[in-house]
Amino acid sequence: MLKALGDNTRYAIYLELARSPRPLATAEVAETLGLHPNTVRPHLERMRDVGLLAVETDPRGTVGRPQHRYSLATDAPSLGLEPATFPVLARMLLRLAAAGGLGRDEVVEAGREQGDADAESLARALGLDATAAPDGAGGRGADAPSCVGGLMARLDALGFDPELAGGDDAVTVGFAHCPFRELAEANPEIVCGLHQGLVEGIVDGLGGAAVDDFHPLTDRTPCQVDLALTPS
Repeated sequence: MLKALGDNTRYAIYLELARSPRPLATAEVAETLGLHPNTVRPHLERMRDVGLLAVETDPRGTVGRPQHRYSLATDAPSLGLEPATFPVLARMLLRLAAAGGLGRDEVVEAGREQGDADAESLARALGLDATAAPDGAGGRGADAPSCVGGLMARLDALGFDPELAGGDDAVTVGFAHCPFRELAEANPEIVCGLHQGLVEGIVDGLGGAAVDDFHPLTDRTPCQVDLALTPS
């Protein structure tokens, strides 16, 4: 493994994947580092061969050619970019929350508080009055496109790799990748509840849309949220 990371280009690619909250395609890595995809591809395969990287097939690639997305393998060194204590702390807190018998409403509300804080930052970036108290209808005054765009940007930054589908009155945002999947599978009630609250807090905090339905990991149509858009 250390020999594989001895090459400067390969090391730069590895760092890019280590920093990313979601798996990256060859073209994404190449664009970020200013390299040609044909230069990046053999380096990715070399690191996969020695066990540094995991690869998943993404059917969203070109017709007849699924796209490969790369991420650090489970036992690969994080090089200090992700403190090892964070996953341990998350697991302990989940066990504590489960043992404490927290209700779903309490879990969702905790997520909403974080979502509202994120909405305040997004409103500031959009040039809105970030200090305005969201009123549950108009929020901080964002229109529907700005609300959806802000939500998509935040989910992407968190590693959910969001996908958008829908029309003028309603849209669905799908979560193509879950950065908390291992924890969510072990305790979906808490983790998905926090995610739901986060989404609701962002949407209600910005205004311009409302959460119509949230589909957690255990739902028949999992890992997506339906939004009703407010007419402009």
